[in-house]
Amino acid sequence: MRLLQRDDAGNYSITSDLADDDVPPYAILSHIWGLDEVVFADLAKTPGDWQHKGGYDKIKFYVVQAKEHTLRYFWVDTCCIDKSDVAELQTAINSMFRWYRDAKRYYVFLPDVSSSTVSS
Repeated sequence: MRLLQRDDAGNYSITSDLADDDVPPYAILSHIWGLDEVVFADLAKTPGDWQHKGGYDKIKFYVVQAKEHTLRYFWVDTCCIDKSDVAELQTAINSMFRWYRDAKRYYVFLPDVSSSTVSS
């Protein structure tokens, strides 16, 4: 399992592949996929490149939420899994239940859901 982390200076990095017994407390983001997601390969690029993608908005939302709960590590399926590696992708699919179960917090980002109240 890899996690995205943000330091106090606002810099992002991805952890190495962590062993099950070496995973720090983390939060998970549930979201709908968009057309301009930040993906694993983007994290190897200069931050300014991928921080202009549409999918970065949900990561910013996520980081603010996690910071309120003193969490420095995050799991986002779009950028924490190297989907070009078939074996890694298969392992991730088989491990997701455990990753969701073990997360300290869950955040949901659904930009297509209105926050207005519906009267009956």
